[in-house]
Amino acid sequence: MESPKFAVLGSGGWGTAIALLLAQHPQHRVALWSVRPEHAMELHAQRENVHYLPGIPVPKNILLTLDIEEAVANAAIMIVAVPTQYLRPTFAAIAKRLPDQVPMVSLTKGLEISTFRRPTEILREVCGPRPLGVLSGPSHAEEVARHLPASLVAASEDLPLARWVQQRFTTDRFRVYTNLDVVGVELAGALKNVIGIAAGICDGLGFGDNAKSALLTRGLAEMTRFGVTMGGEAATFAGLAGMGDLITTCMSRHGRNRNVGMRLAAGETPAGILATMNQVAEGVFTAKAVHEKAAKMDLPMPITAEVYRVWYEGKDPKTAVQDLMMREPKPEKG
Repeated sequence: MESPKFAVLGSGGWGTAIALLLAQHPQHRVALWSVRPEHAMELHAQRENVHYLPGIPVPKNILLTLDIEEAVANAAIMIVAVPTQYLRPTFAAIAKRLPDQVPMVSLTKGLEISTFRRPTEILREVCGPRPLGVLSGPSHAEEVARHLPASLVAASEDLPLARWVQQRFTTDRFRVYTNLDVVGVELAGALKNVIGIAAGICDGLGFGDNAKSALLTRGLAEMTRFGVTMGGEAATFAGLAGMGDLITTCMSRHGRNRNVGMRLAAGETPAGILATMNQVAEGVFTAKAVHEKAAKMDLPMPITAEVYRVWYEGKDPKTAVQDLMMREPKPEKG
């Protein structure tokens, strides 16, 4: 297809950044669909995502629309950029208006609390059988939208789809690798957000670089242990979707989950934090889903457990760190 159309569904920061990326290619046609009318009107009026990507113009060659049928008409692929907790209701409302068999690639990182479904599983259940993939890795929208270098991984059980995404998304500043391990890539993208909250607590309490390094190392071990138990591949967690995204989430000033942790460390309440956030911190929901799942499997997830207790049970962050440090000594691989 010489001039493929990309329907980006969800006009938050990451959806907008991907639309901007795809629109760089002169042969690409790009539509950006907004779920919320007020956001669509603002995008139309300003040609700028003023809340999530201020100062970055949206070029005229990107179609901005509230009409889902206009967005997906003749689309070669649909790119899904809707937060996990809103994914099912959003797509249940539009599923009958989506073209059959057109591939979907998810940009969403998280897990559905009530069902423990991954984003591609939700899309399959709601939208019917079709080729599915996921694009994940260290990729803050604020940087990608400004053409700063990034490397990600396109995962799909349909290898031709992963390779097509690789070919069409790759630019001189955006490198894409392929992977067949959809389970591992999606779980890595969800789990790293929980460790990101822990990293924010670590930073907020002023614990320094040694503590942060230990947290990332043991956090990655925890992510891998859970992911492999759920059917992912260990190597995936050592790659861009795992270690790569974990580093970005835990170190970057753009990290929403890290910011949540810092605010918890400063003494703010979960209710107060949620009331003042304009973007979703997926780690808050993922911590609950993973904690409950791990408990049922009797799988040790000590960092996730403490994040859960701080957010959902009101545990003092300093006490949570102390309890982690005072766990029974064991071999490093344990």
